Amino acid sequence: MKEFNNSVYFNETDYYMQSIKLQEFSENHETPFYVYDMNFIINNYNKLKACFPWENVKLHYAMKANYNPHMLKIMKENGFCLDTVSPAEVIMAKKLGFDSENILFTANNMTDAEMDLIKAQGILFNIDSLSRLEAYGKAYNGSKVCLRINPDVQAGENDKVVTGGALSKFGILLEDVHKAIAIARENNIKVVGLHEHTGSGIADTGKVFQSMENLLNIVNPTDFPDLEFIDFGGGFKARYSPDEAVIDYVEFGKKAIEMFDKACENYGRKLKLYFEPGKYTVAESACMVIQVNTIKNNKGRLIVGTNSGFPHLIRPVFYDAYHHIVNLSNPNGAPTVYDIYGNTCESGDCFAKERAIEEIRVGDYLAIMNAGAYCRSMASEYNLRPLPSEYLIYNEEVITSKKKLTHEELADRILKDYGM
Repeated sequence: MKEFNNSVYFNETDYYMQSIKLQEFSENHETPFYVYDMNFIINNYNKLKACFPWENVKLHYAMKANYNPHMLKIMKENGFCLDTVSPAEVIMAKKLGFDSENILFTANNMTDAEMDLIKAQGILFNIDSLSRLEAYGKAYNGSKVCLRINPDVQAGENDKVVTGGALSKFGILLEDVHKAIAIARENNIKVVGLHEHTGSGIADTGKVFQSMENLLNIVNPTDFPDLEFIDFGGGFKARYSPDEAVIDYVEFGKKAIEMFDKACENYGRKLKLYFEPGKYTVAESACMVIQVNTIKNNKGRLIVGTNSGFPHLIRPVFYDAYHHIVNLSNPNGAPTVYDIYGNTCESGDCFAKERAIEEIRVGDYLAIMNAGAYCRSMASEYNLRPLPSEYLIYNEEVITSKKKLTHEELADRILKDYGM
């Protein structure tokens, strides 16, 4: 199957992103690099928002998925809101022009210093522990807050991204909600929002509806008289493999609105509805292009060596995640089974094993698909390999977002960081 990623398409002879021929682009730009379809991101965000026909719905893009500042600037110009998880994310968002009321801060295990810094920025906190709520109440008596509740549902595409359940570090347990209410009352804290996030990339929408129902079951005007919104977090599934089913979020939205409308009716007034799509917004917008350096035949196993590695795209190593790979240089070559490895000094540095890909030759350019989320944002300079360049394609124009350092520039920067 040649085409399943909406940001990259095949026209019988070449792969394109918008009107840019990716093979030709690769020949003229040093690899490895990430390239993003900015129009796809905007359309994806707006398409998801339209799935929830509610008079006051906000989508907070989870900035941790990809914090490219050029991307964020265009997002801001197109009305995006942000979910942030660190002080630097908040500061950068403010510097890029995002209004405080369009930023939510959902940090985990924050320090007192971080709490004070964010409070000075005028950002609403989404607090997920009783001890932090108590510290916040004592420091900022009379303030507003959102509470992150553990929905007691476990779901996600990998154990490492499941954020609900009794053993999760995230959220206030449902059985402890009464304690949170008591702390809020004692410190004159107004709980204006309730939040839950079950996990990332959830394929089973039944689990999502269960977590939503568990949160809505505690929504009442007696315990929470000051509510303004309910936030159901993220978990929307991006499609990484051609074999994965596409989730119908239009139908999902209809059922979600039906549940939410009923809860609002029971509460006595209509509340705002929030979601936090990160991966869903940007994952399918991008690919990372790498070049083939070596090919070995190890007793019948074809091992392809490339000029990038897991520090640039860690999801296959970290999450056992699947990323579709295509050969930009030989798109009509006969499918052959390969192991695709990186250039890092680690045996596990592998992008794909026993994967059928169009015949690969030394020098070919490979595109690793769906590299828009948790790839560059989780990248490192392990083995002192420079981070890839980044390019955005917006309205058919290429924006050079960040140029890759040379090896000497990287070495000099490290020495300077250490005062040498």
